[in-house]
Amino acid sequence: MDLKCIFSLAILVSQISLSSTQNVNVVIQGATSIGETDDNFVCVTLDWWPTEKCNYNQSFNPLRIKVGGSLQDQVVYEVGEVKNCPNFMKNKDSLFGFSQGCLPMERWDELNKFFNQTGVKVMFGLNALLERNRSQIEKGLWFGDWPSQNARDFMKYTISRGYKVDSYEFGNQLSGAGMGASVEVEQYGKDIVVLKNLVKELHPDPKTQAKVLGPSGYYDEKWFNSFLEVSGHDVVDGVIYHIYNLGPGDDPNMITKSQDPSYLNQVAQTYKGVLNIVNKFKPQSGAWVSEFGGALHGGAKDLSPTFADGFWYLDQLGMASTYNHKAFCSALLWHRLIGSTILAVTQESNPNLRVYAHCAKKKPGISIIFINLLNDSSFNITLSNYEHQSHNLRSTDVAKPNFEFRGSKDREEYHLAVLAGNIQGQIVLLNDVPMVPTETFDIPAMEPKLVNASTPISITAHSIVYVTIRDFQAPAYA
Repeated sequence: MDLKCIFSLAILVSQISLSSTQNVNVVIQGATSIGETDDNFVCVTLDWWPTEKCNYNQSFNPLRIKVGGSLQDQVVYEVGEVKNCPNFMKNKDSLFGFSQGCLPMERWDELNKFFNQTGVKVMFGLNALLERNRSQIEKGLWFGDWPSQNARDFMKYTISRGYKVDSYEFGNQLSGAGMGASVEVEQYGKDIVVLKNLVKELHPDPKTQAKVLGPSGYYDEKWFNSFLEVSGHDVVDGVIYHIYNLGPGDDPNMITKSQDPSYLNQVAQTYKGVLNIVNKFKPQSGAWVSEFGGALHGGAKDLSPTFADGFWYLDQLGMASTYNHKAFCSALLWHRLIGSTILAVTQESNPNLRVYAHCAKKKPGISIIFINLLNDSSFNITLSNYEHQSHNLRSTDVAKPNFEFRGSKDREEYHLAVLAGNIQGQIVLLNDVPMVPTETFDIPAMEPKLVNASTPISITAHSIVYVTIRDFQAPAYA
């Protein structure tokens, strides 16, 4: 594995004061990394929804876009034998309350023009329920073999036009009990082999062959294990799944959940479970979180469009990378500053201070993200260096400092807070300056604050801080 810098980070947090400002020592251990993320770790979903569902009102390069989502298993493609191409219509008796819809190739051409102009990588969600039958005995279960002809015609058209699809996702939320619909694991495993063979036939060059991803649903340990056993090795290129760990968007306790470290930590069991499966079956592209909306059903109106949403979101980005996930769909500063090499982090004092660290992106040094969930306490952070020679360091190992780290170069800091301290507000402050889009909706310049390296890092209450240290030296990459 090609590592730009190889070392790990352990954090010891010692609370020295019980006042509103707590002194914290962060110990950086310079020996080994704990994993890698994909270059397209941050990605977005382009959901299939008609205008009737658009009841909620994105400078990334590279970026992965997933085309699909909730209605992808009701979309046919206007190519080959498909001549009738209706729009989605409201239908309370159909899945998610909408009838079958259709993707005209004219619209697919328009989308690819956009994809080519922006240079994104495309993950396309295929309809995995096409022509299956709904069980009259078991609610939500669909049965029957998957007919691949419409997908074949769509792929051939895509190839003939020179469009590039990086990966195909087979169905949406059909694993386990499913979300509105499910497919038995043996059937799903057999069908994804059909898809893999189709992709290999149409993309014979392994270097340009699209990846096959599944099952793209909620994690169910027994179902996921059985699926990978049925499909066999070298079929599924990436284990892909969804997380909506904050629950329904109308939950009145949503804000409390997003600020509760013990609640946020619960999802770690899912990351660990998927990582164990990846280590067992070793899919080429590892594990991906293809949907991570936090709150179901379009988000939470008092959380999703506000500054508070960033606390759980960035915490989950950090946690997912710690468990060696390659891609995470679901911001900008992370994308610009955080490199792919992940550093081990431990913390023993205050769980409300969340800390994640990576090698810096493209340039020397390290980048650390601090998330303060407390509304009444700040933290002063000092750094200590520690040389550790073990190559078997675990993320739970405790490191003790050799000496306090003193940088000679100013460190780069980005402090994110919200106007008047209202975390449910939408005016974000970057280094005390309001981040307001320009008249042309361009993102304002995002420049770091240069801070004397000899001073502590200050993390104010209810804030998020990115810190990049360019002259941090570790034995492994010195």
